[in-house]
Amino acid sequence: MSRENISLFGEALHCFLSPMEEPVTTSAQATALACLDDIQPSLSAWTRTIFDFGETAWREYQSAAWYVEHLKHEGFSVEEGSGGMPTAFCAHWTNGAGPTIGMYAEYDAVPGNCQDAATVKRPRPGLGAEAGGHTDPHSGLGIASLGGLLAAKAAMQRHGISGTLCFTGEPAEKVRGSKPIHAAKGYYDGLAGMISFHPFYMLPLCNTARWDTHCGAAYAMIYRFVCDEPENWVRACDGAPIPQAHSAVRAPGANDALVMMYMASKALRDSMLPHQGGWSISEAILTAGQATADNLPAGLAEIQYMIRVPTLAMAEQVTAVLDRNAEAAAKMSGCRYERHWVSKSRPGLANHAMAMIAYEALSKVGPPRWDETAKAIAREIQVNAGGTATDEPFIAELEQLIAPEEAEALLRRDLPASQLNSTSDDYTDMSWHAPTARFYVARPALRSENGQAYPSWAMNALGGISATIDPMVTCAAKTIALAALRLLEDKAAREAAMDEFVSRTGGGIGGSNWLAPLCDYEPPIHFRWPEYVTTPRGRDWWIPSNQAA
Repeated sequence: MSRENISLFGEALHCFLSPMEEPVTTSAQATALACLDDIQPSLSAWTRTIFDFGETAWREYQSAAWYVEHLKHEGFSVEEGSGGMPTAFCAHWTNGAGPTIGMYAEYDAVPGNCQDAATVKRPRPGLGAEAGGHTDPHSGLGIASLGGLLAAKAAMQRHGISGTLCFTGEPAEKVRGSKPIHAAKGYYDGLAGMISFHPFYMLPLCNTARWDTHCGAAYAMIYRFVCDEPENWVRACDGAPIPQAHSAVRAPGANDALVMMYMASKALRDSMLPHQGGWSISEAILTAGQATADNLPAGLAEIQYMIRVPTLAMAEQVTAVLDRNAEAAAKMSGCRYERHWVSKSRPGLANHAMAMIAYEALSKVGPPRWDETAKAIAREIQVNAGGTATDEPFIAELEQLIAPEEAEALLRRDLPASQLNSTSDDYTDMSWHAPTARFYVARPALRSENGQAYPSWAMNALGGISATIDPMVTCAAKTIALAALRLLEDKAAREAAMDEFVSRTGGGIGGSNWLAPLCDYEPPIHFRWPEYVTTPRGRDWWIPSNQAA
């Protein structure tokens, strides 16, 4: 659809979905809100539990097991290890024939961000700063979604609402991991709507829903360099395998290949894509040689790249350059190389009807509010993070709603007209299989005085302290529950969302404008992803916490 047609389509939706009208709360929605008020202490405790697990991509064993256990206890049927991913799951609960509404949890943390739920900089007990920690925080994201799910279920039971709730566990979001795989394997097919929540992470996307400009494409891959025939580096000769004085020429090996790949890709970055539109390329070294140095060539080295771009064509262009760099680095260092996919994620598809449903639900709930207890904690963090305590320590936007179209206009100010997508997140893969709403609720963020830049630990700590993160979790859970019940109870709203999905895709799944799943690879679960380990010395991060010892 053209932007002009999309705009006209959105105007028509206002006839029955306008958030400017006085919101009407149904009996079922009132039940859901009351349910969430009752279970708020549990949601708070659960959020802290996942926060303290702090497990990172593809290694979220405790977190996934926790969700599975609780979902089974609530009467859900649960497929564990869905899509071939050990820390993924797919849960269903049915209350008779009717539409199926999708929700999901994320629960992966980020290596190198281990922070305690405290007002000072310190890792969680028994760990070093190199361990995993929640930055977004996915700990609150997942529990908010679970709360909305349980409240919707309670309302369906009490008021006899027919339908099915589908709840997926999505590991490895930080590497855009699970959703392209789930999408390719059909886990989102047949949904009447998908509700996607994320804590706000950039203004103006705070207490609103995305309108036209959804997240873009993302490719992630691992280049593996292997030096398994170092003897071929020089001509064969007589003599001992290791000559006297270790003076013979040796093959450079995999570490040298990785370094050349890293440097060549850095040097050529300006030539990979046009100098317009928002895009980024990030890298992480997963494996480099051996832990104990010897005078033998390193046999294995791996580097991961993440490409965040508005379009798939841009992702393919960068991939072609990286492939050439890897081939050249391997040849120069006596190695061979392999490319392994981590993610191929599509850009997002807008759905105004779903955005309006989510924003109307958020309008009924109202933005999160922080009490004096939370503000006192925030002031203490301001001081401990090198700033000055303020009467109002949180930024003003946290307690304000912003209409989707207004947020869209502000977002577009910094983007060229030709750029249709911005930043990246793999919820976008869901949007090609079901009408999808992407909405944001404010997470606690400190007000900056005199240009004060707060360190990352302060933001991470606010995501773990109950008094500061609970308002976001409660607000998001209520919004999810109300949006889900709206889809279940309001046939006209549900059909409008599906009609728009069919129109934008040119016929729905398989339509003329539909983007098919890009996942043609197995789940990348067998690589050296950072994780917690248990040794005779106890449980620790793979980089030991007691390095000084």
